Amino acid sequence: MLNIISRPLVRLMDRYLPDPYMFVLILTVIVALAAMIVEAQSPLAVIRMWGDGFWSLLQFSMQMLLVLVTGYMMASTPVVRRLLARLADVATSPGAAILLVSYVSLVASWLNWGFGLVVGALFAKEIARKIRVDYRLLVASAYSGFLIWHGGLAGSIPLAVATEGHPFQDQIGVIGTGETIFSGFNLAIVGALLIVVPLVNRMMMPPESESVYVDPALIKDAEMPVAQADTPSERMMDSKILPVAIGVSGLAYLVDYFVRSGGLTLNIVNFLFLMVAIVLHGSARHLLASLNEGVKGGAGIVIQFPFYAGIMAIMVGSGLAVTISNALVSIASEATLPFWAFLSAGIVNFFVPSGGGQWAVQAPVILPAAEALGVDSARAAMAVAWGDAWTNMVQPFWALPILGIAGLRAKDIMGFCTLHLILSGIVISLGLMYL
Repeated sequence: MLNIISRPLVRLMDRYLPDPYMFVLILTVIVALAAMIVEAQSPLAVIRMWGDGFWSLLQFSMQMLLVLVTGYMMASTPVVRRLLARLADVATSPGAAILLVSYVSLVASWLNWGFGLVVGALFAKEIARKIRVDYRLLVASAYSGFLIWHGGLAGSIPLAVATEGHPFQDQIGVIGTGETIFSGFNLAIVGALLIVVPLVNRMMMPPESESVYVDPALIKDAEMPVAQADTPSERMMDSKILPVAIGVSGLAYLVDYFVRSGGLTLNIVNFLFLMVAIVLHGSARHLLASLNEGVKGGAGIVIQFPFYAGIMAIMVGSGLAVTISNALVSIASEATLPFWAFLSAGIVNFFVPSGGGQWAVQAPVILPAAEALGVDSARAAMAVAWGDAWTNMVQPFWALPILGIAGLRAKDIMGFCTLHLILSGIVISLGLMYL
């Protein structure tokens, strides 16, 4: 049934979905025109907003790039690669392969979205070497795990409101992760998606006549450099003593940090994954080779994030973001505000595909509405977080790293992901309102 529904979606995306870079340029024009038409802003005013805000997310962009890169470095360690190879042996059929990739990607994305994207892509390639299965659906299954990232340990909005000194502390205080990431309603949503997402992927398997396969011989990973201990400097690059000592020291700091009741933040998550990667890679040569590969996958972040910062500046400066959010929130009640916050976040995510950036846009609207209607601030924040994660299924920006590793285009997987958008939207919105 679902494979029949997914076929026209796959064909539609293959025909009409532009490259992510073109997508952000088109969105820039749409937002600029909307600001002029809806908010009566002059062309010069819109251009000034765009230019003034173009570089406003540099710090956050670096944090996001490091989430991806440190996740890649950890996922590409020999230990993780061996584990993925052994896990791939568990799959004995195409259906089992789809299910296994889905589960691994979901769990990894909950731990860290960068780790999940990379592990999902690498695992999909590992599976494709051993099982004859539609490669597009296999990679789409890996990307579908990304759906739960904002309800996980690296969720930028729950981590932001859990960080001392966040911009809205005077309004809502510091909200610990026990009320957001580890709350009962959030864990229930995550648990439901752990069941629904793999089953949907399995049911979307196309018939063999319509499947797209890939030659296993063409699926290659970057090779780790061979030791070159000819000179003292080369021997230093291959030595594990200093890097491991630094990595262990970093992990010791983290143990002390958490003993002192420190909470999860983006910087702490990045620090953790970097230190683990340093320890597991051992030599500086292997770590830096992994770094070089990880940075390639982040090229889209580097070039596109400034454009999204410019879009965000237009949305905020012109009042367009407030107009969109207000239009939805105005019809909300105490019971339905989480749903409307979720829906509005999903819409805004097309224009501001950054959890932290989106929170900056929507928090000034959602938080006063939550206070006025008596809705818990933690639930309202998580509604925005889930909305941000939800429409990533058809917003190609965050698919760039996994597509780069897998060697596919956004249009190859977005048809499958569109069905996830529909079904997961039902699951998440019910969880936000009734759990």
